[in-house]
Amino acid sequence: MASKKVTEFVQAVLSSYRAKLVAIALAGAFVGLVAYLFYASRAYSYLSDDPSVCINCHVMTPYYATWQHSSHQNVATCNDCHVPHNNIFNKYFFKAKDGLRHSYVFTMRNEPMAMKAIAESQHVIYDNCVRCHSQLNQEFVKTGRMTHAALDLGTDKPCWECHRDVPHGGVNGLASTPNALVPYPKSPVPQWLKDLMKK
Repeated sequence: MASKKVTEFVQAVLSSYRAKLVAIALAGAFVGLVAYLFYASRAYSYLSDDPSVCINCHVMTPYYATWQHSSHQNVATCNDCHVPHNNIFNKYFFKAKDGLRHSYVFTMRNEPMAMKAIAESQHVIYDNCVRCHSQLNQEFVKTGRMTHAALDLGTDKPCWECHRDVPHGGVNGLASTPNALVPYPKSPVPQWLKDLMKK
């Protein structure tokens, strides 16, 4: 009996004209806020492979600057090393998942002074080292391939143990490259609003 009255009350409220207007206004505000956050955070830019997208977050500046002066700069972008390349779905799924994790860490101010790749990212980076340098690894040096388990346990040395200065040099956080010249991300504030604020 009580549930019937509650149901009738909810239907009466939802059927009123004012409730519909409020619902439409709230839905519009929510969609507008999501669209603005998408625009202001440059979320669309992460669909590309442009390395300058990484410096949307200021803590990535030293990594971008050191990559610019590395041997990889002319042959590999950030995504060539840091996302999987086994299929397009996995590439964008990993980018989205890793990007959301980065967004959370940077928004909550939990980033360390010197960043280190988590285990899942280390697997991807290692797979990409082997993918690009397979002839070197298998024919010349004959090192073969270590497993992800050996990488996690630290029983074998991954590529970056010996080649730690490739491609990021000795990055120890933002203080590593104090005079780095990197392109700043464009401001999301429209010019008309900047002009209005000057008045």
